[in-house]
Amino acid sequence: MKITKFVHSCLLVEMPEPVNRTTLFDPGVFSEYAVEVDTLKWLDDIVITHSHADHFSLPLVKRLVAKFPGVRITAPPDVVQSLAEAGINASSEARQGIVFFDAPHEAGEPLFAAPEQRPVHYLDMLTNPGDSHSFEETKAILALPVQAPWGSTRNAVNLALKLKPQYVLPIHDWHWSDEARMQMYDRLEQIFQAAGINFVSLTNGDPILINS
Repeated sequence: MKITKFVHSCLLVEMPEPVNRTTLFDPGVFSEYAVEVDTLKWLDDIVITHSHADHFSLPLVKRLVAKFPGVRITAPPDVVQSLAEAGINASSEARQGIVFFDAPHEAGEPLFAAPEQRPVHYLDMLTNPGDSHSFEETKAILALPVQAPWGSTRNAVNLALKLKPQYVLPIHDWHWSDEARMQMYDRLEQIFQAAGINFVSLTNGDPILINS
């Protein structure tokens, strides 16, 4: 599995043969200029966990659909409706290889309302919980929101220590400066290594390979 992070919570997951499937998760506004649509060779699926702009950018999705008109889009009903109004087909039903699980968006009041979201297990290998620290299951690879106005890094770390995935991928960290991010990544690597968990320090646009 090859994984590339494009700022914040946007992950490109590429599976080689025999799976041969490429999926982009949560292409939001912070990723609009990081995802180089023209250089993408293929895209089978777009998965959007919820409607907040840092996870769903309509202009970016339009660019992706223009290049890959056959791409399958999976999203919650409100996002499906927004896409339909823009003339883009999407579905709120789980497609092959995608399993929804229970992990509600964390409360955001009074800052914002918590939308419906569809966290997913992908190909029985990767768990993407959207904006949630409230779930009880994970696959071997956990995309972990490590910083948020609705949560805390402490809660994220304790959750991963409890669930014990094989790998932790840090997401949802646009709010940190580059220096703060590197400092926190170093500390998180120490904590997870002591617990027998591999912390994968993701750098924007640089793919990493995980064998799971």
